[in-house]
This record gives sequence, structure tokens and C-alpha cells, in this order.
Amino acid sequence: MIIFLSSGLFCLLMAAVGIQAQQTPSINDLNAECLGNVIRLSVAPLFEDVDAVFNDTQIINLTPGLATQCGFSFKFDPMGNAMFFASLQNCFSQNMDDKMFSLVMQFRLPGNHMTEDPVYRVGKTCSYTPWTSREILCDRNYMEVSVRRTLPDIQTIPKQPTGGPKARSGNFRRGAEAVASGYKMTAVVFSPSKNVMNVDEVQRKGYAIANTPTRLVLRSPHNAEETYLQNVAGVPMRVLSTSTFFEQKWLVTRVDATAVCPTPEAVAFTPEVITWYMPKHIDPLFSSDAFTMLEVYMGIDAKRLDTEEMAARNYSVLVTEAHIIVEIPVGAVGGYFKSHIQDDQYFVTYTIEPMLELLWIEEVAHENTSYKVLFPITTPPMARPPQVRNYTPLDTVPEQAVFVLDLGTFNLDVELLNITFPTMVLTVAECNARGFNVQEQRSPDNTLKTFRMEVPFSDPVVFKERRAEQGVTTFTLQLIYGLVIFPEYAPFSHSAVVDAVLLDIVPPSVTGNCDQENFHITVDYRNQEPFFVVLVGKRLLNHEFAQQYLTEGDTDFTITLPFSSPDAVFESVHSSSVRSRLDVALLNPYNNMTIKYFSLACSFLKTLTECFSNGTMTALAVKVESAPGLNPGQLTLSDPACGPTYSDDRFAYFHFTVNSCGTTRKFINNVMLYENEISLPDELEVKLNATTSSEEEYQLKVSCYYVANITRTLAFLTRPRDNEPFAETGTGRLMVRMRLAQDASYNTFHQEEDYPVVRYLRQPLHFEVELTTSSDPKVALVLDHCWATLNEDRDSRPRWNLIINGCENPEDPYRVVFHPVEVDARVQFPSHVKRFEVLYVFLAEDAVEQSGQVTKFTQQS
Repeated sequence: MIIFLSSGLFCLLMAAVGIQAQQTPSINDLNAECLGNVIRLSVAPLFEDVDAVFNDTQIINLTPGLATQCGFSFKFDPMGNAMFFASLQNCFSQNMDDKMFSLVMQFRLPGNHMTEDPVYRVGKTCSYTPWTSREILCDRNYMEVSVRRTLPDIQTIPKQPTGGPKARSGNFRRGAEAVASGYKMTAVVFSPSKNVMNVDEVQRKGYAIANTPTRLVLRSPHNAEETYLQNVAGVPMRVLSTSTFFEQKWLVTRVDATAVCPTPEAVAFTPEVITWYMPKHIDPLFSSDAFTMLEVYMGIDAKRLDTEEMAARNYSVLVTEAHIIVEIPVGAVGGYFKSHIQDDQYFVTYTIEPMLELLWIEEVAHENTSYKVLFPITTPPMARPPQVRNYTPLDTVPEQAVFVLDLGTFNLDVELLNITFPTMVLTVAECNARGFNVQEQRSPDNTLKTFRMEVPFSDPVVFKERRAEQGVTTFTLQLIYGLVIFPEYAPFSHSAVVDAVLLDIVPPSVTGNCDQENFHITVDYRNQEPFFVVLVGKRLLNHEFAQQYLTEGDTDFTITLPFSSPDAVFESVHSSSVRSRLDVALLNPYNNMTIKYFSLACSFLKTLTECFSNGTMTALAVKVESAPGLNPGQLTLSDPACGPTYSDDRFAYFHFTVNSCGTTRKFINNVMLYENEISLPDELEVKLNATTSSEEEYQLKVSCYYVANITRTLAFLTRPRDNEPFAETGTGRLMVRMRLAQDASYNTFHQEEDYPVVRYLRQPLHFEVELTTSSDPKVALVLDHCWATLNEDRDSRPRWNLIINGCENPEDPYRVVFHPVEVDARVQFPSHVKRFEVLYVFLAEDAVEQSGQVTKFTQQS
């Protein structure tokens, strides 16, 4: 095998798994896969240079020309991701009996002038068996054919590169001679030109030819001079056809090898769909029309997809008599969009690399062919002129108004650099520092972006023109967006002029006052439609809130709110009053900026401590604004064991006697003074102060005065009632039925045809009595008396009393058990139903009905 190496520098973005690193620079997202007769490596960081490592000692710089000649290709996307594809039969794989292939590559990250470039050496080993008679691989930059040899083993013996093992650039030459059993590779004949070249000439012209233990491999660039175009079933195809001659002393043997690959003209485009036509019968590869297509697979980036994945991505493959047709939606998963600029206009292209993998057998020659095409497709440029969308709210006052502009949409490879205004040019950082709030916003699937900017009407870059006769002001913003496409740094711009016309709005006024119990806040919006939302305390005035507390006038509305409302805050607490404050803000609904703020604070008379003549006290502790972290439920009296009787997040209520809970007593002249203190226990006070250092200590003193040595007279008068209360008797007819349930669940009941029902001694009988026609929930069924007889005559003897005056018979040793009734799918009103359980023992002492059968029961209610 003879290989001619040209010099040059090639920037490659790639890496793989199985890393043996000589140094340890940062690296991410490494992946290597064996995909049939192709090795695929993926990586995110940028590499400056790529080398092939041959026989663990020779380091060969992989230039673009050498990559094409030796079976390597590269793919990059705008986001800095790359894929590296290598044929298993590339020039630098270690081939182990055409079954195992090991490839070692070396990558150098960009360094600096002070240090050597960081180096990675990566390797991947793949197995591939069995080979078909012929294997054809079409990649983006080369076409390759591998055929089975019938000759004895012929090996290529490489010569050592000139200049030592590290041939980074310049010419590198490997000689090749066919030696085994006297055979020698002597010539290659190209068709249809009939040009004859020896092996050295073939290699010098950019082709590759090699022998493996069992196969002959040829590789050619797509545009090589010996390739030619042929129309196959209406599809232009690139063809390479060769005959390789091997000579022995008295014998010449020929091995034919042909590769055929599609050209870009095989693709048709619409704005929505990419259609790729592939001939089903590729004429130059067949010796007859009799063949059987065994397999058809589609994939992306050399990897097969199953039917579920194809359906999820809306890919389709259709096999007809003449063609295999692949359809891919523009923008489908697996491809990417790229931005372009033509005459300062924005365009996008969509690129995807589908794969077709075919397997057929010719019925005459009985030889099978594996055919794989890695076919990058890029759509023609599609115009995507950017749009500036103006979301500026117009129902606001000019002082609070803001231009809200969206520019888009763009691919992810576009960045905003600066914005030009009539008086200045600002970078994005300078715009944000000025308060313009420039942000990048991405689509939900993270494939597109827009740029949003907010410019206040009050900024000097906004031109203002007031038209007093019309009562409006026009605000105009002129700007030019400066953008760039990465990674090629292609600049472009987009101009826009946006206007906003606002009515000259007079800000609303807010006033307020208090009565003994409430705040009254009046908002006057002065003959204009309300253009604001109202924040009361920390709560927005919604429909439910307004219905309860708001009264509307013609040009105003009034909010009446109790001083103890959760929307108000308590500023301070005194012995007989509470000072409460209500804050009200009118907000712009689009940007939440405050249009008007109003605060009203009043003192409300409130008895917080009550003293009772029986020696008990009550006290109400209120959470104040200066102690926002206070939990009233944790407050106690002087005795920490005495907590509140009731508490919530704002109040704590205490009830105690004057001789308990640490209450102290003093005598002042003829008065007894009882005092206590409400506060947090010491350990909680320390903890609260540790978390909120600015919070004040909570202490509330409560006291009661009693006059000593005083006698009070209490008079009362009793008189008999004129009459006793009674229930009025109503009239009407109610239908009642009693049924015998089959078990304690009361879900199923015995029917008329089930009688007589067999029961044995001490077996429970479960009865249900129900009002059947009433739907009045106020009516209740009461079982007054219930008894059992031996026959249907309810007045016959003997009889056994089960329920007397609504209760179980106290003289019955086996008393009735009443069961509760709950609402369920059958019972709507539990008060209409009564259930009880009776043990069957009351017939045992009588000779009648010795079988233990019960016929019927009657009841009176």
C-alpha cells in the first residue's frame, strides 16, 4: 500500500471514549460507538489538530486531503459539537484477521505560547463479522468499496516515514508491495477511460488501494478524475469502476471493484419536506436484473433508527419498483439550523445527515452486497426576516410606561452585540446598566431565540411629541440592532422604529379616614377608565375581595375594611386601644410599577384586658409590625406553663384566675392591683433574636383593679312558667317498611319468596326499618315499640318485646343491638332509617315452631 501525505493544518472538533490522556485539560461529552463498518466519535470542545497513531509509534497529521484518502470524515454544527466518522478499513486501523479493528487517534487542544498544546490520545476497538461479498460505503468526502479476494494472502508492507516517527507535517510516504505465493499487485485499470496506473500512481493521485487478510479495498474522493456521472433511474450517481491485476510468474488474476454513490442532485426540496431519491436497482453494481432486496434501514449520523424512533421524528421510507424514497420534515429532530447573511438579509438553512443501509443478493452470482450511504443534506437558504414585536401597554401613565420589544426569531448561533440609538451606541451590558433590561429568551424546545428589551418612555433616547389639542402624547423609539453569527463572526443589523400614543392621563387620588371599627379608603380616578390594579396590604383587590369590601361611585370607589383585617398591620398596642395601619398601592398591571401609594394609620378603642368579679381575668395579645417573626401561640404569662386559650397567626387570648400563672398582687390604699406579663419564654426570645437581630422584644403588661372591703348586692326574681313546652302534633301519612337483611352489611335483603327463612338458636337477625316516601330531612323515624309473635296476628300471644319506649327491653337477657346508619349510595337521609340486631332465642322455650323457622315479624312505630 502506497500513501502520499500532503502537508497542512486542519482544525477538528472531536474526541472519544476509552481515553488515555498524556495531560489533563478540560473535556466534556465524549462518546465513541461502533456502528457496523463505521466508527463514530462525538465531542463538544474544540481541537486544534488531529493525528493518527500508527503502530503505537508513528504520529501522522490528519490533513483534509489525507482524511479523504484514508477513510475519515468530519461533521460540525453551529453549537460547537462535532462528529468524527472513520471507516473500519481506514489506513491506520490495526486489522486483526478482518474481524477486529483498533483505531488510535491523538488530539491537541489549543494551548498558548507559554506551554505546549494539551494532548489526548484516544482509542476504540470494534468487531465486524461476517463480511458480505462486497461492501460499499459512501461518505461525505469519499467513496469506498471492499470486495472479497480469492487470492492467497497478500499483505502490504509499509516503509518507515522519512524524518523519524513524528511526521507532523510535510510528505509522508508508505510503500506497498503485494507478496505472497508469488503474487504481486501490478496495475489498476479505470473504466471507462481504460487508464492504467501502477500502485504508486494510484496513491499519488489521491486514491487509496489496500489488501487486508481477505479483502481488496479501494477508496476515492467523489470528484476524482477517474470517477464519472451516470444517470440511474433518473438519479445522477457518481461511479468509480476499477480492475486490479495481480501477477504471478505464469499467471495474471483480475479483481473487479465498483463503487456508486448518490450526488446532491438526488434530493428535492420544499419549504416543509426534504425528499431523497435512491435508485433501487443501481445498474453499475448489478450483473443482471434478478436480485432480492433483503434489508432496508434508515438512520441518522451513521446510526440505525427503529420504526418507533422514525415515527416519533416523522421520518418515512418508501420502497417502490424503481426507487427508495426518504422523506424528512424540515426542522425534524436529528438535524440543525444554521444562520446566514446575504446582502444584510437573514437566511437559514437546515442540515441533516440521513443514512441508508441496504443489503441485497444477486440470484445469478449468489453474491450479496452491503451498501451504506452517509448523505449530508443541506436545504437551500430560506429567508427568515426578523420581526420587531411591540408589546408596549398603552393604558398607563407616561411616567410609568415602558416600551417592551421582542426581536426575532433567530437560530441559536445568533448573538446580540449592541443597539444603536439616534444619540448613542450601547452594548448589551451598557443597555442593562441603563435599565433597558435586555434579555435572551428561548423557545420551549431550545431551538430558537428572541431578544427582549424594555425601554422606559422617560429615557432620553425616546423622542416625545405632545399634541395638546388631541390630548395625547406620541413616544417614538428609533433603534438599530447589531447582531453577529457565530462561529464565523458574520455581522448584520436590523432597524426598527416603534411608536406609542398615550392619552394624557391624570394620576388618580387616594384619600381615607377611620371610624370606630373600620378604615375607609376612597380612590378617585377622575372621569377616566381605571388603568391600574389595587394592592390592599399585601393582597390584590380581586372580584371576591371587591364584592365584600368595595362600594363603587361614578368616578371613584371606596374600600371599607375592619381595622382587625389581616390586610392591615398593628403598629402598637395600648391598654385600651390598638393603633392599626392600612397600606394601599395603585400598580401598573404590566410592569408592577407603583402609580400611587397611600397609607392610613388610626387608633381604635379596644378593651384588651377584662376583669371579672369572680377573680378571673382575660387578656388579648396582638402581633405588632415591629415583631414580624412572632408566633402568638408561643406567648405565655409570667408562668411559662400558662399559654393562650386560643391563638392564631395574629392574636393570642388568655383566660386565668388572679391567683395563678405568676400573677402578682399589690395593695394601694383601698385597691388591690393584680398584674401579669405576656411575653415569649426566655429560650424562644433568645432564638428569635438570633435569627432576626432587628426584631424588638415582645412584652405586654396586663392588670386588674379591685376595690377592697366592698359588698355588692345581687337581686334576682323567679316565677313559674305559664305553661310547659310541648311539641305540636302534625298529621299526615308516612309509609314505613321493615325488612330482614341477609347479613350485617344491610346491602341485601330477603324477598317475599324467601320466607320462611331458616335461622338457628343465637343466630343474629338484622332488621331495617325505613321511611319510604318522605324526602324531608327534618323528619326522623323513631321506633317506639317493637315485638315478635308466632303468627301474623300482631295482637296474638305469646309475644316477645324487643324495643320498649325506643330502647332495648331491659328484662331481655339478649338485648337488641342498635346499629348506626350512615349516608351511602342507598341512604340519603340517615334519620329516615333505623337498624337493629336480634338474637334468635325468644322462641326456644316454646314448643311451637321447633324447627327454628321464623315466618314474619310485625312492628309498631
